[in-house]
Amino acid sequence: MAAAPSAVAERVSPPDGRKGDGRRYGRGGPSRAATDARGRRGASPTLWAVPALLWYGVFMAGPLVAMFVISGNEWASLVAPHRWIGSANYGDVLADPVFWDALTNTLIQLAVALPLMIPLAFMLGYYLQLKPPGHRLLRVLCFTPGLLSLSAKAMIFFGMLAPDGGVNGLLTSVGLESSTTPWLADPATALAAIIAVDVWSGIGYTAVLFAARLASVPETVYEAAALDGAGHWRRMWQISYPVCKDFFGVATMLQFLWTLFNSAATVLMLTQGGPGTASTTLSFLMYQKAFLQQNIGYSQAVGTLLFVLGLLGMVVIRRLLRQNY
Repeated sequence: MAAAPSAVAERVSPPDGRKGDGRRYGRGGPSRAATDARGRRGASPTLWAVPALLWYGVFMAGPLVAMFVISGNEWASLVAPHRWIGSANYGDVLADPVFWDALTNTLIQLAVALPLMIPLAFMLGYYLQLKPPGHRLLRVLCFTPGLLSLSAKAMIFFGMLAPDGGVNGLLTSVGLESSTTPWLADPATALAAIIAVDVWSGIGYTAVLFAARLASVPETVYEAAALDGAGHWRRMWQISYPVCKDFFGVATMLQFLWTLFNSAATVLMLTQGGPGTASTTLSFLMYQKAFLQQNIGYSQAVGTLLFVLGLLGMVVIRRLLRQNY
């Protein structure tokens, strides 16, 4: 006896109403083979992520755990015996006036460099995406600081800021000899010199990235805004900024982390933290204690506090720029 038409349709049609051949779907929905195939396809991304997770665990999470462990030891050097002393290193750090000077210098460095670097880089990136005459050469010149090594940058600024360097020579030539100063040896200007290197190194590189992001905006959008009477200032902040707002936050975070954790090399090559502690930053203090004064435990306690400062800074940046990632 032939099956009823409704029963046949139920047997051969997939649950979502699309046409089927009766072999893949049965009365109860997708077959076990189809379900297993989808399960295998869903598991493959996780399997591909395992090498990256292992790499992260060994080379990222591992050093962080080691930093916390070492900060609880009295340890003269990596080849010397060590002794567990708990939180004593943190007490020494917080009672050390050099640490507070370094923390103050680091906060000043961040508070000056980031508000200067990021908006100026964005405005320069907007100008580059307008493709002015010679814009290709200008892009190369802006990107050049990102290609130079730290030692090359330090030598450039040492030649400019030395007592008989380019800046003092220029001031003397225009009759401002009274304004000359040993910029790197003056407590009032040593930290400013370090900040100048940070801004010069980051502004052009970041501007090229902003220009690449803004290149996705159609020219007709700017033309329509110009017809409505919008000048470059309004077009830049009311059209271009909303387009790359997310990248604006990313660039701020990246430059924050670079300035916070990588100023030690610049300080070492230009001022060595001096005069006194006028240009000592937290990252340089960590280097100084670990490699010059052979106090590994103290240096890693500073590194732990620097890590916490970095996390707090990232949270503040996300809140201020209203980032959703």
